[in-house]
Amino acid sequence: MSRVAALEALLAGGKDSPLLRFSLGTEYLAGGDAAAALPHLQAAVRQDPDHSAAWKALGRAAVALDDTALARDAFEQGIAAASRRGDRQAEKEMRVFLRRLGEKPDQIVPRP
Repeated sequence: MSRVAALEALLAGGKDSPLLRFSLGTEYLAGGDAAAALPHLQAAVRQDPDHSAAWKALGRAAVALDDTALARDAFEQGIAAASRRGDRQAEKEMRVFLRRLGEKPDQIVPRP
C-alpha cells in the first residue's frame, strides 16, 4: 500500500485531523498532483489556522495550479500564522515566495 493510499484509508476511517490532511496534501504535492493536494491543504488550514507549514504548502499548490490570488492569500495567511507562532524560518520563506509570485513563480512550485 502506498503512503497516499494508507493516509486516504485513515481519512476514510474517520481519523480526520490537520496533521493527516497536511500529510495527504504534501504527499500529493510531492507526487506532482497539486489538484488533489489542494482540498486536503485547505482542510488542514481550516482545522488549524496557525499551521504555517500547511499555509506554505497550500500556497505552493496554488502556484502549481496557476491560481495567483489563492497563492497570495495563502502566503499572506501563512506569514501571519508563522508570526503568531514565532516560526521565523517559515515566515521568511513565505515572504520570499510572495515576492516571487510576480517575478519567478516557477521557483515556488515544488520539485517532482
